[in-house]
Amino acid sequence: MYSLVHMSRPPFLTLPASARAYRLRTPRGEFAVHDARPASAARGTVLLVPGFTGSKEDFIALLEPLAAAGFRAVAVDGRGQHESPGPRKEAAYAQDELAQDVLAQATALSAATEDPVHLLGHSLGGLIARAAVLRDPGAFASLTIMSSGPAAISAPQRARIKLLIDALTVMDMESVWQAMRELDPPEAADAATPPGVADFLRRRWLGTVPEQLIATGRQLSDEPDRVDELSAVRLRTHVLSGEVDYAWPVPLIDEMAVRLAARRTVIEGAGHSPNAERAHPTADALIAFWRDLG
Repeated sequence: MYSLVHMSRPPFLTLPASARAYRLRTPRGEFAVHDARPASAARGTVLLVPGFTGSKEDFIALLEPLAAAGFRAVAVDGRGQHESPGPRKEAAYAQDELAQDVLAQATALSAATEDPVHLLGHSLGGLIARAAVLRDPGAFASLTIMSSGPAAISAPQRARIKLLIDALTVMDMESVWQAMRELDPPEAADAATPPGVADFLRRRWLGTVPEQLIATGRQLSDEPDRVDELSAVRLRTHVLSGEVDYAWPVPLIDEMAVRLAARRTVIEGAGHSPNAERAHPTADALIAFWRDLG
């Protein structure tokens, strides 16, 4: 699966005691979420938006430390992702549609407190989060862009995405999954992945709507540079990544942070998914940013 498309792998799947799974109701439909709440009054609410081929489980290792620090943390499956339903038509997954979903989720989460939420988008989720902020910056207290860049993904990744889209247009999801496994290099063997997580990756893939993957894959390949637009909004922004990144070169992410006058954090020892690969240092950096906002 990794030779054709890189998939984030949660380190475990058990929710902490502070969290529960349910469907968040919004005017734009219901979305499957993991919602972790602090023991006392929350210092704020955080909405966590996953990336391409991802899901709410990619943030599972962040939930407990964020809740322990006093933040309500809500990770979501976007429409057509894993446990959130979605239609079988590509137009439903246009970036503006997904951005409006994020705004609806944020509104639903802030309904009780009327406080704006801290928004975090990982990879593709960073592009969707950016679009949501540009649509209505007043809905958010801050924006964190995690492992996401200023525009389209790198040329090698665009080539991989094209191969995946071509396969999805002529094969069903199970057949594509099996084809990807046959292309796996030896180092991607399931022996490196806990059995429960390996089974989950297949279930998540099969639960994702193929038109969602096709539409969002094209977004990753065609995204324009909207950094200047975002900079003009003047929302407090945090740019976080690992030391290396296959989708956007880290120097490009560095440059984006400078253009945004954003806080910049590089998580030592992490790659494209610091939320899963180095959860505690990532949580520490996020908590420090949100606390500094007052």
